[in-house]
Amino acid sequence: MALGITALILASGFIEWNLRFGRESTIHSQLGHIRVYKAGYREAGAGNPFAYLVPNQEQQLRIIKKQSHIVAVAPRLSFNGLISHGDSTLSFIGEGVAPDEERVLSQSVTLVQGEPLTSTDPDGIMLGQGLAANLGAKPGDTVVLLANTASGGLNAVQGRVRGLFRTITKAYDDSALRTTITMARQLVRVAGSTSYALVLDNTEHTDATVTALRQRLQAEQLEFVPWYELADFYNKTAKLFSRQVDVLRAIIAVIIILSISNSMMMGVLERTSEIGTAMALGTSRGGVLRQFLVEGALLGVLGGLFGLMIGYVAAKLISVIGIPMPAPPGMAFGYTAGILLSWPTALKAVILAIATTLTASVYPAWKASRMNIVDALRHGR
Repeated sequence: MALGITALILASGFIEWNLRFGRESTIHSQLGHIRVYKAGYREAGAGNPFAYLVPNQEQQLRIIKKQSHIVAVAPRLSFNGLISHGDSTLSFIGEGVAPDEERVLSQSVTLVQGEPLTSTDPDGIMLGQGLAANLGAKPGDTVVLLANTASGGLNAVQGRVRGLFRTITKAYDDSALRTTITMARQLVRVAGSTSYALVLDNTEHTDATVTALRQRLQAEQLEFVPWYELADFYNKTAKLFSRQVDVLRAIIAVIIILSISNSMMMGVLERTSEIGTAMALGTSRGGVLRQFLVEGALLGVLGGLFGLMIGYVAAKLISVIGIPMPAPPGMAFGYTAGILLSWPTALKAVILAIATTLTASVYPAWKASRMNIVDALRHGR
Protein backbone atom coordinates (compact mmCIF):
# COMPACT_ATOMS: atom_id res chain seq x y z
CA MET A 1 0.00 0.00 0.00
CA ALA A 2 2.80 2.41 0.89
CA LEU A 3 4.50 1.78 -2.45
CA GLY A 4 1.21 2.31 -4.29
CA ILE A 5 0.68 5.64 -2.52
CA THR A 6 4.29 6.59 -3.28
CA ALA A 7 3.75 5.86 -6.97
CA LEU A 8 0.58 7.96 -6.93
CA ILE A 9 2.31 10.90 -5.24
CA LEU A 10 5.24 10.84 -7.66
CA ALA A 11 3.03 10.56 -10.75
CA SER A 12 0.63 13.26 -9.51
CA GLY A 13 3.54 15.51 -8.51
CA PHE A 14 5.18 15.11 -11.91
CA ILE A 15 1.98 16.02 -13.74
CA GLU A 16 1.34 18.92 -11.36
CA TRP A 17 4.86 20.25 -11.95
CA ASN A 18 4.33 20.14 -15.72
CA LEU A 19 0.98 21.90 -15.41
CA ARG A 20 2.51 24.59 -13.21
CA PHE A 21 5.39 25.01 -15.69
CA GLY A 22 2.98 25.26 -18.63
CA ARG A 23 0.72 27.67 -16.74
CA GLU A 24 3.48 30.08 -15.72
CA SER A 25 5.16 29.90 -19.13
CA THR A 26 1.88 30.76 -20.83
CA ILE A 27 1.21 33.64 -18.45
CA HIS A 28 4.72 35.10 -18.58
CA SER A 29 5.27 34.80 -22.30
CA GLN A 30 2.05 35.99 -23.91
CA LEU A 31 -1.08 36.45 -21.81
CA GLY A 32 -0.32 37.98 -18.43
CA HIS A 33 -2.56 37.06 -15.50
CA ILE A 34 -5.43 39.30 -16.63
CA ARG A 35 -6.20 40.91 -19.97
CA VAL A 36 -8.12 44.18 -20.20
CA TYR A 37 -10.15 44.69 -23.38
CA LYS A 38 -12.70 47.20 -24.53
CA ALA A 39 -16.20 45.73 -24.24
CA GLY A 40 -17.06 43.77 -27.39
CA TYR A 41 -13.50 43.15 -28.56
CA ARG A 42 -13.56 39.38 -28.01
CA GLU A 43 -16.81 39.01 -29.97
CA ALA A 44 -16.20 41.39 -32.88
CA GLY A 45 -12.62 42.60 -32.57
CA ALA A 46 -11.14 39.97 -34.89
CA GLY A 47 -12.78 41.58 -37.91
CA ASN A 48 -12.10 45.21 -36.97
CA PRO A 49 -9.61 45.36 -34.06
CA PHE A 50 -8.92 49.09 -34.33
CA ALA A 51 -12.57 49.86 -33.59
CA TYR A 52 -12.15 48.34 -30.11
CA LEU A 53 -8.99 49.99 -28.85
CA VAL A 54 -8.62 50.72 -25.15
CA PRO A 55 -7.96 54.47 -24.83
CA ASN A 56 -5.01 55.67 -22.75
CA GLN A 57 -7.04 57.20 -19.93
CA GLU A 58 -4.84 58.08 -16.98
CA GLN A 59 -7.68 57.79 -14.46
CA GLN A 60 -8.45 54.19 -15.45
CA LEU A 61 -4.78 53.24 -15.38
CA ARG A 62 -4.29 54.76 -11.93
CA ILE A 63 -7.21 52.76 -10.54
CA ILE A 64 -5.87 49.57 -12.08
CA LYS A 65 -2.31 50.14 -10.88
CA LYS A 66 -3.47 50.87 -7.32
CA GLN A 67 -5.32 47.56 -7.09
CA SER A 68 -3.57 45.19 -4.67
CA HIS A 69 -1.45 42.32 -6.07
CA ILE A 70 -0.88 44.07 -9.44
CA VAL A 71 2.83 44.57 -10.12
CA ALA A 72 2.80 45.66 -13.77
CA VAL A 73 0.37 46.99 -16.39
CA ALA A 74 1.70 46.28 -19.88
CA PRO A 75 -0.05 47.81 -22.93
CA ARG A 76 -0.30 45.67 -26.04
CA LEU A 77 -1.15 46.65 -29.61
CA SER A 78 -1.75 43.67 -31.89
CA PHE A 79 -1.36 44.02 -35.67
CA ASN A 80 -0.23 42.01 -38.67
CA GLY A 81 1.26 42.61 -42.07
CA LEU A 82 4.34 41.88 -44.16
CA ILE A 83 8.01 42.07 -43.20
CA SER A 84 10.78 42.46 -45.78
CA HIS A 85 14.50 41.86 -45.56
CA GLY A 86 16.56 41.85 -48.71
CA ASP A 87 14.67 39.79 -51.29
CA SER A 88 12.55 37.96 -48.68
CA THR A 89 9.04 39.02 -47.70
CA LEU A 90 6.92 37.13 -45.18
CA SER A 91 3.67 37.67 -43.33
CA PHE A 92 3.82 38.19 -39.56
CA ILE A 93 1.70 38.64 -36.48
CA GLY A 94 3.02 41.51 -34.40
CA GLU A 95 2.62 43.07 -31.00
CA GLY A 96 3.62 46.52 -29.91
CA VAL A 97 4.82 46.43 -26.29
CA ALA A 98 6.15 48.79 -23.65
CA PRO A 99 9.73 47.56 -23.05
CA ASP A 100 9.96 48.44 -19.34
CA GLU A 101 6.68 46.75 -18.36
CA GLU A 102 7.38 43.87 -20.72
CA ARG A 103 10.45 42.82 -18.74
CA VAL A 104 8.15 42.01 -15.81
CA LEU A 105 5.57 40.23 -17.97
CA SER A 106 7.73 38.26 -20.41
CA GLN A 107 9.90 36.38 -17.93
CA SER A 108 9.38 33.12 -19.87
CA VAL A 109 10.43 34.64 -23.19
CA THR A 110 13.98 33.51 -23.90
CA LEU A 111 16.35 35.93 -25.60
CA VAL A 112 18.20 33.71 -28.08
CA GLN A 113 20.47 36.32 -29.64
CA GLY A 114 21.04 40.06 -29.48
CA GLU A 115 19.44 42.49 -27.04
CA PRO A 116 15.89 43.07 -25.74
CA LEU A 117 13.73 46.04 -26.69
CA THR A 118 14.38 49.29 -24.87
CA SER A 119 12.46 52.54 -24.58
CA THR A 120 15.55 54.47 -25.70
CA ASP A 121 15.41 52.77 -29.12
CA PRO A 122 11.82 53.25 -30.40
CA ASP A 123 12.68 51.73 -33.79
CA GLY A 124 13.83 48.40 -32.34
CA ILE A 125 12.27 45.10 -33.39
CA MET A 126 12.53 41.60 -31.94
CA LEU A 127 11.86 38.61 -34.20
CA GLY A 128 10.69 35.14 -33.25
CA GLN A 129 13.44 32.60 -33.78
CA GLY A 130 11.57 30.77 -36.53
CA LEU A 131 10.54 33.96 -38.32
CA ALA A 132 14.13 35.22 -38.30
CA ALA A 133 15.40 31.93 -39.74
CA ASN A 134 12.81 31.97 -42.53
CA LEU A 135 13.51 35.61 -43.27
CA GLY A 136 17.30 35.26 -43.10
CA ALA A 137 17.58 38.15 -40.64
CA LYS A 138 19.86 38.58 -37.65
CA PRO A 139 20.46 41.25 -34.96
CA GLY A 140 21.63 44.50 -36.48
CA ASP A 141 19.82 43.99 -39.81
CA THR A 142 17.35 46.56 -41.13
CA VAL A 143 13.84 45.36 -42.01
CA VAL A 144 10.69 47.02 -43.33
CA LEU A 145 7.21 46.45 -41.89
CA LEU A 146 4.10 46.98 -44.04
CA ALA A 147 0.61 46.97 -42.50
CA ASN A 148 -2.91 48.28 -42.93
CA THR A 149 -3.68 51.43 -40.97
CA ALA A 150 -6.79 52.00 -38.89
CA SER A 151 -8.29 54.06 -41.73
CA GLY A 152 -7.80 51.26 -44.27
CA GLY A 153 -4.71 52.55 -46.02
CA LEU A 154 -1.20 51.14 -46.15
CA ASN A 155 1.80 52.31 -44.19
CA ALA A 156 5.39 51.16 -43.85
CA VAL A 157 8.12 51.76 -41.32
CA GLN A 158 11.77 50.82 -41.19
CA GLY A 159 13.33 49.31 -38.06
CA ARG A 160 16.42 47.54 -36.81
CA VAL A 161 16.42 43.98 -35.48
CA ARG A 162 17.67 44.15 -31.89
CA GLY A 163 17.32 40.48 -31.01
CA LEU A 164 15.70 37.07 -31.52
CA PHE A 165 13.38 35.41 -29.01
CA ARG A 166 11.58 32.15 -28.45
CA THR A 167 8.60 31.21 -26.31
CA ILE A 168 6.97 27.98 -25.19
CA THR A 169 5.05 27.75 -28.51
CA LYS A 170 7.03 27.04 -31.67
CA ALA A 171 4.16 27.97 -34.01
CA TYR A 172 4.05 31.42 -32.45
CA ASP A 173 7.81 31.91 -32.81
CA ASP A 174 7.64 31.03 -36.52
CA SER A 175 5.49 34.04 -37.34
CA ALA A 176 5.74 36.54 -34.46
CA LEU A 177 7.61 39.77 -33.94
CA ARG A 178 7.56 42.47 -31.28
CA THR A 179 8.19 46.17 -31.63
CA THR A 180 7.99 49.08 -29.25
CA ILE A 181 4.41 50.24 -28.88
CA THR A 182 5.56 53.65 -30.17
CA MET A 183 6.54 52.11 -33.51
CA ALA A 184 3.39 49.97 -33.65
CA ARG A 185 1.15 53.01 -33.14
CA GLN A 186 3.09 54.93 -35.77
CA LEU A 187 2.72 52.02 -38.23
CA VAL A 188 -1.05 51.53 -37.88
CA ARG A 189 -1.69 55.22 -36.96
CA VAL A 190 -3.65 54.79 -33.74
CA ALA A 191 -3.28 56.18 -30.22
CA GLY A 192 -4.69 53.42 -28.00
CA SER A 193 -3.92 49.77 -27.24
CA THR A 194 -5.61 46.53 -28.24
CA SER A 195 -5.39 45.39 -24.62
CA TYR A 196 -3.54 45.71 -21.35
CA ALA A 197 -1.81 42.71 -19.80
CA LEU A 198 -1.83 42.78 -16.01
CA VAL A 199 0.87 40.94 -14.05
CA LEU A 200 0.15 39.84 -10.47
CA ASP A 201 2.47 38.92 -7.63
CA ASN A 202 0.87 35.44 -7.45
CA THR A 203 -1.26 33.50 -9.91
CA GLU A 204 -3.55 32.38 -7.06
CA HIS A 205 -4.82 35.97 -6.73
CA THR A 206 -6.21 36.07 -10.27
CA ASP A 207 -9.90 35.48 -9.54
CA ALA A 208 -10.05 37.86 -6.58
CA THR A 209 -8.33 40.62 -8.58
CA VAL A 210 -10.64 40.16 -11.56
CA THR A 211 -13.69 40.44 -9.30
CA ALA A 212 -12.35 43.58 -7.61
CA LEU A 213 -11.53 45.29 -10.92
CA ARG A 214 -14.91 44.48 -12.41
CA GLN A 215 -16.62 46.04 -9.39
CA ARG A 216 -14.50 49.20 -9.37
CA LEU A 217 -14.58 49.81 -13.14
CA GLN A 218 -17.95 48.36 -14.10
CA ALA A 219 -19.06 51.64 -15.69
CA GLU A 220 -15.95 52.00 -17.90
CA GLN A 221 -16.94 49.61 -20.73
CA LEU A 222 -13.94 47.38 -20.04
CA GLU A 223 -13.65 43.60 -19.91
CA PHE A 224 -11.30 41.92 -17.43
CA VAL A 225 -10.50 38.41 -18.66
CA PRO A 226 -8.49 35.93 -16.55
CA TRP A 227 -5.66 34.09 -18.26
CA TYR A 228 -7.33 30.66 -18.17
CA GLU A 229 -10.18 31.85 -20.39
CA LEU A 230 -7.64 32.62 -23.11
CA ALA A 231 -5.29 29.62 -22.70
CA ASP A 232 -7.15 27.02 -24.75
CA PHE A 233 -4.14 24.73 -25.29
CA TYR A 234 -3.27 24.75 -21.59
CA ASN A 235 -6.88 23.97 -20.60
CA LYS A 236 -7.02 20.96 -22.92
CA THR A 237 -3.65 19.71 -21.62
CA ALA A 238 -4.75 20.08 -18.01
CA LYS A 239 -7.95 18.14 -18.70
CA LEU A 240 -5.96 15.33 -20.36
CA PHE A 241 -3.49 15.12 -17.47
CA SER A 242 -6.33 15.12 -14.92
CA ARG A 243 -7.90 12.13 -16.63
CA GLN A 244 -4.56 10.32 -16.57
CA VAL A 245 -4.27 10.89 -12.80
CA ASP A 246 -7.84 9.63 -12.30
CA VAL A 247 -7.01 6.44 -14.21
CA LEU A 248 -3.88 5.98 -12.10
CA ARG A 249 -5.89 6.45 -8.89
CA ALA A 250 -8.43 3.87 -10.05
CA ILE A 251 -5.70 1.32 -10.84
CA ILE A 252 -4.00 1.81 -7.47
CA ALA A 253 -7.37 1.62 -5.69
CA VAL A 254 -8.18 -1.72 -7.32
CA ILE A 255 -4.74 -3.10 -6.43
CA ILE A 256 -5.08 -2.01 -2.79
CA ILE A 257 -8.61 -3.38 -2.48
CA LEU A 258 -7.64 -6.76 -3.88
CA SER A 259 -4.47 -7.09 -1.81
CA ILE A 260 -5.93 -5.82 1.48
CA SER A 261 -9.12 -7.84 1.05
CA ASN A 262 -7.06 -10.98 0.54
CA SER A 263 -4.89 -10.21 3.58
CA MET A 264 -7.93 -9.49 5.76
CA MET A 265 -9.65 -12.70 4.68
CA MET A 266 -6.50 -14.66 5.57
CA GLY A 267 -6.49 -12.89 8.95
CA VAL A 268 -10.10 -13.89 9.56
CA LEU A 269 -9.37 -17.53 8.75
CA GLU A 270 -6.27 -17.60 10.94
CA ARG A 271 -8.11 -16.02 13.88
CA THR A 272 -11.35 -17.94 13.60
CA SER A 273 -10.96 -19.64 16.98
CA GLU A 274 -9.96 -16.34 18.62
CA ILE A 275 -13.03 -14.68 17.16
CA GLY A 276 -15.18 -17.51 18.53
CA THR A 277 -13.58 -17.13 21.98
CA ALA A 278 -14.15 -13.37 21.99
CA MET A 279 -17.78 -13.80 21.02
CA ALA A 280 -18.24 -16.53 23.67
CA LEU A 281 -16.91 -14.12 26.29
CA GLY A 282 -19.54 -11.55 25.35
CA THR A 283 -18.17 -9.55 22.43
CA SER A 284 -21.08 -8.65 20.18
CA ARG A 285 -21.12 -9.24 16.44
CA GLY A 286 -21.07 -5.48 15.99
CA GLY A 287 -17.95 -5.32 18.17
CA VAL A 288 -16.19 -7.92 16.00
CA LEU A 289 -17.23 -5.97 12.88
CA ARG A 290 -15.84 -2.72 14.33
CA GLN A 291 -12.55 -4.37 15.32
CA PHE A 292 -11.83 -5.50 11.77
CA LEU A 293 -12.94 -2.17 10.27
CA VAL A 294 -10.66 -0.30 12.69
CA GLU A 295 -7.84 -2.64 11.71
CA GLY A 296 -8.45 -1.84 8.04
CA ALA A 297 -8.55 1.92 8.73
CA LEU A 298 -5.31 1.64 10.72
CA LEU A 299 -3.66 -0.14 7.79
CA GLY A 300 -4.85 2.68 5.52
CA VAL A 301 -3.51 5.43 7.81
CA LEU A 302 -0.13 3.74 8.32
CA GLY A 303 0.20 2.81 4.64
CA GLY A 304 -0.74 6.35 3.59
CA LEU A 305 1.72 7.97 6.01
CA PHE A 306 4.56 5.63 5.03
CA GLY A 307 3.75 6.30 1.36
CA LEU A 308 3.83 10.05 2.00
CA MET A 309 7.22 9.86 3.70
CA ILE A 310 8.75 7.70 0.99
CA GLY A 311 7.15 9.86 -1.73
CA TYR A 312 8.40 13.09 -0.13
CA VAL A 313 12.00 11.87 0.05
CA ALA A 314 11.86 10.41 -3.48
CA ALA A 315 10.29 13.61 -4.88
CA LYS A 316 12.96 15.83 -3.35
CA LEU A 317 15.74 13.58 -4.63
CA ILE A 318 14.26 13.36 -8.14
CA SER A 319 13.72 17.14 -8.26
CA VAL A 320 17.35 17.77 -7.32
CA ILE A 321 18.55 15.43 -10.08
CA GLY A 322 15.91 16.59 -12.58
CA ILE A 323 13.95 14.74 -15.24
CA PRO A 324 15.18 15.54 -18.79
CA MET A 325 12.15 16.05 -21.01
CA PRO A 326 12.21 16.10 -24.82
CA ALA A 327 10.43 18.88 -26.67
CA PRO A 328 6.69 18.10 -26.55
CA PRO A 329 4.44 18.69 -29.59
CA GLY A 330 4.32 22.39 -30.45
CA MET A 331 7.53 23.30 -28.60
CA ALA A 332 10.97 23.89 -30.06
CA PHE A 333 13.03 22.89 -27.03
CA GLY A 334 13.07 20.44 -24.15
CA TYR A 335 13.32 21.21 -20.45
CA THR A 336 14.19 19.65 -17.10
CA ALA A 337 11.14 18.68 -15.04
CA GLY A 338 10.74 18.00 -11.33
CA ILE A 339 8.18 16.73 -8.82
CA LEU A 340 5.84 19.28 -7.26
CA LEU A 341 4.37 18.24 -3.89
CA SER A 342 1.24 19.97 -2.62
CA TRP A 343 -1.09 19.50 0.33
CA PRO A 344 -4.10 18.65 -1.88
CA THR A 345 -2.13 15.87 -3.56
CA ALA A 346 -0.95 14.47 -0.21
CA LEU A 347 -4.45 14.67 1.29
CA LYS A 348 -6.03 12.90 -1.69
CA ALA A 349 -3.42 10.12 -1.44
CA VAL A 350 -4.11 9.53 2.28
CA ILE A 351 -7.88 9.63 1.72
CA LEU A 352 -7.48 7.10 -1.09
CA ALA A 353 -5.46 4.79 1.19
CA ILE A 354 -8.00 4.94 4.03
CA ALA A 355 -11.06 4.67 1.76
CA THR A 356 -9.73 1.68 -0.16
CA THR A 357 -8.63 -0.24 2.94
CA LEU A 358 -11.99 0.38 4.60
CA THR A 359 -13.72 -0.81 1.44
CA ALA A 360 -11.50 -3.90 1.36
CA SER A 361 -12.21 -4.60 5.05
CA VAL A 362 -15.99 -4.54 4.83
CA TYR A 363 -16.55 -8.08 3.55
CA PRO A 364 -13.91 -9.79 5.77
CA ALA A 365 -15.28 -7.90 8.80
CA TRP A 366 -18.85 -8.88 7.96
CA LYS A 367 -17.74 -12.48 7.43
CA ALA A 368 -16.03 -12.56 10.85
CA SER A 369 -19.06 -11.06 12.62
CA ARG A 370 -21.41 -13.64 11.08
CA MET A 371 -19.51 -16.69 12.41
CA ASN A 372 -21.26 -19.35 14.45
CA ILE A 373 -19.67 -19.32 17.91
CA VAL A 374 -19.57 -23.12 18.31
CA ASP A 375 -18.13 -23.70 14.85
CA ALA A 376 -15.57 -20.98 15.40
CA LEU A 377 -14.43 -22.54 18.69
CA ARG A 378 -14.05 -25.94 17.03
CA HIS A 379 -11.97 -24.49 14.16
CA GLY A 380 -8.53 -26.06 13.95
CA ARG A 381 -9.22 -28.85 16.39
